[in-house]
Amino acid sequence: MDEEDGGHRHHAIRAASSSPDVAIEEANTKPDHSPSLKHKAAEIFSWAAVAGWPLPALLLLPLYLLGKASPTPLSLALCFWHVLLGFLSAADNLMYAWAYAYLPASTASLVAASSLAFSALFGRAIAKTRLSLSSLNAVVVITAGVVVVALDSGSDRPPGVTARQYALGFTLDVLGSALHCLIFALSELVFARVLGRRSFHVVLEQQAAVSLCAFVFTSAGLAAAEGFPAMRREAARFGEAAYANEMVWTAVTFQLGVLGGTGALFLASTVFAGVLNAVRVPLTSVAAVIWFHDPMSGFTILALVITVWGFASYMVGHASVKKTSAS
Repeated sequence: MDEEDGGHRHHAIRAASSSPDVAIEEANTKPDHSPSLKHKAAEIFSWAAVAGWPLPALLLLPLYLLGKASPTPLSLALCFWHVLLGFLSAADNLMYAWAYAYLPASTASLVAASSLAFSALFGRAIAKTRLSLSSLNAVVVITAGVVVVALDSGSDRPPGVTARQYALGFTLDVLGSALHCLIFALSELVFARVLGRRSFHVVLEQQAAVSLCAFVFTSAGLAAAEGFPAMRREAARFGEAAYANEMVWTAVTFQLGVLGGTGALFLASTVFAGVLNAVRVPLTSVAAVIWFHDPMSGFTILALVITVWGFASYMVGHASVKKTSAS
């Protein structure tokens, strides 16, 4: 992603319009890797990600106007959940952004596949989701892939990134994955006990409210860190129209991703949402190697194969369970 100083650093925010996984990746190919600049870049990306909170609200308007749905009354409990999930989402976005500042996109996506293990853990503990043998097998296999990446942590460290920064990125990636799945499990709990699974419009309501709260928290943090003046300087270097275009598409693509994940846990479960989240691992890894020439060691390739195998085993097992229960 883009950083505050150095005019050539704007390429990473431009990459964010196509995928959050590559938002900071191009910054790793540049010579300046100051922690303060990378943290500033992460803060700006986190803000852009939740700045699209009005999008789900706009999608709700036609449903309200046409009488297809009615607004859910706000209660003290519902407001508490919105604020809590918004705060957790803001923290989660920042963790992921910092992780991708220090890790290659291919490695970061493999580490983020640990979210499947966390989704199974939190889904069982909080949402009381039943775990089949195929689910447990997929969790173990994918976790093994993450361990392989950790054992080979030195071979793919980007130029200019210290061992300490790499370790920080790895740790934040794992913590961000855990927090992401905790948000999923808590959201499923809200749908089950507070909102109810009445209609899909509650998904849009939940997303709009949580994203708005996350936007407020992130904006406060960015203002305290003097991130908005940095954004204006960046826009002046990059070109205001082009910069605004990239920020808009970052917000749009992020909201679409959140809508897909929230919709999956609303219609199915936290574990299923975690499995779908793991689908991006091979796609991101291959794309990062092709477009950013990420280093791809033998251990990384092995971890990729293990991760894909774990995902495939879950899908086959899940399909078998459904077929058996149907018959």
